[in-house]
Amino acid sequence: MEKQKLDIYQMVTDRIIALLEAGTIPWRKPWNDAGMPKNLITKKAYRGVNVFLLASLGYKHNLFATFEQIKALGGSVKKGEKSQIVVFWKWVDVKQPDTTPPDEKKQQKPMLRYYHVFNVDQCDGIPAEMIPVVTRENTPIEICEQIVRDMPNIPSIQHMENEAYYLPNTDILNMPDIEYFVDSEAYYATLFHELVHSTGHKDRLNRKELTEPTNFGSYMYSTEELTAEIGSCYLQHYAGMSHNSLSNSAAYIQGWLGKLKNDKSCIIYASGQAQRSTDYILNIQRESKPEQVSQPETQAV
Repeated sequence: MEKQKLDIYQMVTDRIIALLEAGTIPWRKPWNDAGMPKNLITKKAYRGVNVFLLASLGYKHNLFATFEQIKALGGSVKKGEKSQIVVFWKWVDVKQPDTTPPDEKKQQKPMLRYYHVFNVDQCDGIPAEMIPVVTRENTPIEICEQIVRDMPNIPSIQHMENEAYYLPNTDILNMPDIEYFVDSEAYYATLFHELVHSTGHKDRLNRKELTEPTNFGSYMYSTEELTAEIGSCYLQHYAGMSHNSLSNSAAYIQGWLGKLKNDKSCIIYASGQAQRSTDYILNIQRESKPEQVSQPETQAV
């Protein structure tokens, strides 16, 4: 039993370490969260470390169920989907000596246990009425839509997952639906950020911070994130967006500057790359190329 308990602790610890190494940036997710993780059937909220483990998975709906519960609903788990553990404490009887009087109160101790759950988005056949839809009535901003429409050689934009990202190898940009953002401006601030990333593709500006292999938190990775967010700021300003969106960007930029130890040469370089990216998106042809700022020497972060 002791070995099993230690294994459960290790399973939870490994999951947390993986999340930290993946580098989730909590302040750069201005779309609605999926609510507190709950069981689909009982509607009971999960507690303790389970909240972190389940909410960090990034699903559109934080509703989970066991395999047996899903099967009882007539649903099924999609092929290849993996379960997530949920841990809980259970009081078990302590083994008593044979000489213990039968009427003596049994001693108990807590033991850590776990079971497996799946998110509803990993399943097929779940009754639609069991999955609530929580959205906001955000509407498109025409000038922002025009900026996107007019971008030359624009990447493929899809709204398939509740995450914002750009994949250079497939040239696909994914966004959560606009209704899930705190407001319309937050949607476009995030879209602009990903569009700036896309300008680094080899068929556009061929920016080495995007095209060359990098690790999360490395100097080149951090520089690319700065470029994307500064470029987003430029586009937000061009579109006349509010101060609140720019303030959120400033907080994000400050976070990456911390990674770069407030390297002034890097912010200058990233700003130059952001300007080139913004010109590309807006299809602005400069009469003469601006002076290029060389990238500072790569530093260990």
